[in-house]
Amino acid sequence: MKKQRKSSANAPGAGPEGMAGVAEMAAQMGEMWKSVAGLQIPVESLASLQTEYLKKASELWNASVQTAPAAPKVADKRFASPAWGENPASSFLTQLYLLNARTLQQMAEQVEGDEKTRSRIRFAVQQWVDAASPSNYLALNPEALKLALDTQGESLAKGVQQLWADIQRGHVSQTDESAFEVGRNVATTEGSIVFENEFFQLIEYKPLTAKVFERPLLMVPPCINKYYILDLQPDNSLIRYAVSQGHRVFVVSWRNPDESCAAWTWDDYIEQAAIKAISVVQEIGGTETIDTLGFCVGGTILATALGVLAARGEQPAASVTLLTTLIDFSSNGVLDLFVDEGSVRLRELTIGEQSPKGPGLLKGKELATTFSFLRPNDLVWNYVVGNYLKGEAPPAFDLLYWNGDATNMAGPMYCWYLRHTYLQNELKLPGKLTVCGEALDLGKIEAPVYIYGSREDHIVPWDSAYRSTQVFKGKKRFVLGASGHIAGVINPPAKGKRSHWIGKGTALPAEHQAWFDAATEHPGSWWTDWSAWLASHAGSQKPAPKTPGSRKYKAIEPAPGRYVKQKA
Repeated sequence: MKKQRKSSANAPGAGPEGMAGVAEMAAQMGEMWKSVAGLQIPVESLASLQTEYLKKASELWNASVQTAPAAPKVADKRFASPAWGENPASSFLTQLYLLNARTLQQMAEQVEGDEKTRSRIRFAVQQWVDAASPSNYLALNPEALKLALDTQGESLAKGVQQLWADIQRGHVSQTDESAFEVGRNVATTEGSIVFENEFFQLIEYKPLTAKVFERPLLMVPPCINKYYILDLQPDNSLIRYAVSQGHRVFVVSWRNPDESCAAWTWDDYIEQAAIKAISVVQEIGGTETIDTLGFCVGGTILATALGVLAARGEQPAASVTLLTTLIDFSSNGVLDLFVDEGSVRLRELTIGEQSPKGPGLLKGKELATTFSFLRPNDLVWNYVVGNYLKGEAPPAFDLLYWNGDATNMAGPMYCWYLRHTYLQNELKLPGKLTVCGEALDLGKIEAPVYIYGSREDHIVPWDSAYRSTQVFKGKKRFVLGASGHIAGVINPPAKGKRSHWIGKGTALPAEHQAWFDAATEHPGSWWTDWSAWLASHAGSQKPAPKTPGSRKYKAIEPAPGRYVKQKA
């Protein structure tokens, strides 16, 4: 261990010559940032940051050379192991890293420029800071080194084996993927495929009650993920919960596009999938109107389909539920950083209809990597350290298995979506877009709308979800749940977790904060509030059907069906 300490102590910034290097780096930071895209940091701010940095770095150095320095407590979970504090060199390196990280983040905050450029710089700096953590490198991680000694190298051997296995898989494993199989221990709610075309299969679930509501419920999940996020396990399945509440539930299971699907457009998804699913559910249910639910991009697709039908004089929805859905794309948190004219144009020329080589696919692996790096410490580096440096196999976790079950996207569809929503924000504008030959106006959808947002959502920030209340013109209800994009939505009442906020009366002011200031927090899941709301729009009850489908739409195969098992 003495050799290890010496090696760590001689790491950059840990000796007297390292302190000189720190001082030089502080003096040069301003010039480095001034060269970035012609942006500058105000001289006064830069001087203040340099002075503060040198002061803190000197304090760290002076403390490290004391006879018996007390290792300061670090709240960061990456350095929670006692090994970081027991080794003076590692303790110093940790403190210096955190100081460097704070200084770089402060410098990013001071960069002059427009807000989008500043946000991009902050994001890039955070990515670098997270990647540069000493915990990510074997030579600098005393916890991993101690484990290697204690296991006589076995942890490193296992780490190399897992690294090679992940290289073959093409991604960092976040869970034990061998522990799950779709249809065996995830996506197990009993049902049947009652319709399919090249875009989707339609699942009808077996009733769990003697009577069901008159109007069936159609769920449209996001096409960028597999539908079974709504049906992971029996005790956290929103699908099973809806069935248990007496609803006749149908769910769209999207096909995972391959090269033969590369030319699919946004109009295809609306006409051939969402509108077709609505029509089939109407026919099977024998009703003019049905209840509908869209989750994330599925909600955007559902709203667009209902807008197209409204333009045709049709109002098939008795109710619309939108879960963490974007309709008004005015500002959308971190995802806005990836979208500008140049990036969209590049996609259009490479995988869109304008591509000289013809349309292509946005690979599911690319999407998965992008979303993981929105939270790199939790979804990337945490597993690099555990899987490879410590040789610890990731535990079995159904949510992370689903997260790694990637889906492709057809290039033209994806490019249309990027340009007309994230970039140009035209979906909310009456008559601005033509979809399936119809001038789109979502304000013409007459059905009441239940809009749900998650308070800590980094994919669809809750203020973005709230803005949908200003687009639809009929009756609306907004509910805010605790936690994030997935955990906030998948929150079964029986577990008694988290909380949700309900507004005062029916008031939906233009500003989300005004709504929140008047809202009341309630313990537990929002599902019960939604269930009561949905029941009021589902019609009377009647005996549950004994067989799935109808004479015209007979059962094709048991749920979950073939499409959901297709790999990207």
